[in-house]
Amino acid sequence: MSLHHSDDQHQSTDPASIQLEPPLKNDPKETSSDLPFSLGDTIQVTIDDLAFGGEGVGHFEGIAVFVPFVAVGEKVETEITEVKKNYARGRLLQVLTPSPDRIPAECPHFTACGGCQYQHLPYPIQLTAKRKQLVDIFQRIGGFESPPIQPVCGSPAPYGYRNRILVRTQYSKRTKRMSVGFLRHDNRLVVDVEKCHISEPALNEQLQLVRKDPPRKNGIKFNLRVMPDDWVLPPDSFFQVNYHLLPGMVSAVREYLKAAETSHLLDIYCGAGFFCLEAADLVKGFTGVEIDKKAIEAARENAKARGHANGDFIASPAEEAIPRLIDRYEAAKTSVILDPPRRGCAPNLLETLREHQPKQVIYVSCHPATLCRDLAELCREGVYSLQSVTPLDMFPQTKHVECVCDLRRNEA
Repeated sequence: MSLHHSDDQHQSTDPASIQLEPPLKNDPKETSSDLPFSLGDTIQVTIDDLAFGGEGVGHFEGIAVFVPFVAVGEKVETEITEVKKNYARGRLLQVLTPSPDRIPAECPHFTACGGCQYQHLPYPIQLTAKRKQLVDIFQRIGGFESPPIQPVCGSPAPYGYRNRILVRTQYSKRTKRMSVGFLRHDNRLVVDVEKCHISEPALNEQLQLVRKDPPRKNGIKFNLRVMPDDWVLPPDSFFQVNYHLLPGMVSAVREYLKAAETSHLLDIYCGAGFFCLEAADLVKGFTGVEIDKKAIEAARENAKARGHANGDFIASPAEEAIPRLIDRYEAAKTSVILDPPRRGCAPNLLETLREHQPKQVIYVSCHPATLCRDLAELCREGVYSLQSVTPLDMFPQTKHVECVCDLRRNEA
């Protein structure tokens, strides 16, 4: 069983007794006395759209109000919990006019637990909403007027797909026992969860073991994980959380790589070598770069197990390695894969790519905002153009979505 924990402390508070996040202290510079409501007011709004992040958007006297766990077209009653200059957030009190699309959530903890945002929506509607959100972000943050975003590729398993979860403990005064579960969606209290419906069955078996013998110390965090069968992977190294859709992700990367007709590959933030080893047969040579030394050792083992002798791996921060590696292969024959952390790429890494201009950049990201920021920088002054975006729903029932993007150098 893959199980690790840390000793971060949390306040001993009973999550079951909390119904609403305490009122937020608004910055006076951020609020306006001209708004038609105040903290604690109850208003009715009709939901016009679903914003990225999972909240519905309605308007009250021209002011945008964000409300969670709603569907487009619904009229809802909400209590204002946050007020800013030109928008507000509210807690859903009741759905006055439900959408015909609304369905019962599978998980009894939905709307309390912060893990899922969309269990009340049929899966095809989730996919359509996520594509619409991506188009908006690519336009608004990336500056792409007509972004070439394909339909979102759905997961073969909309439930029971996660292979890794972070479980927390918190003492409950009401039940006189340790709550084991996940943070609420609206505060730092822990919801006691017997089963996570979006997690692999093996993970829920691990969760039951923790629940049977929870730690006596408050505020412990456990990483529960189902390791991949055919990859060598250190316990704490990154790997995609949805094994069911991995073939679709690999297919997207391979199709983009083949279309560019390059012969060399640089895989930046390569982890245990997943992308470069899955594409090694398409190129003459490859190099993987990763700051995690244990992941690099695993990548070398994975390469050996697969019989790929046409590449190597370097343990180094990406921004330090890329200036040394970029000239290893001829730019016109080189593709670069970027799969950075959620914060995106370092500015000097992007500048190095802009300066040396490899033929193709394949950017993989689960954070559309930092993705679009970096894509805009790469495309600035016409250095690169965005050819295509393949979204993959690696995180069904949640606000998250993965994107694989194909950028090509513009020929002078």
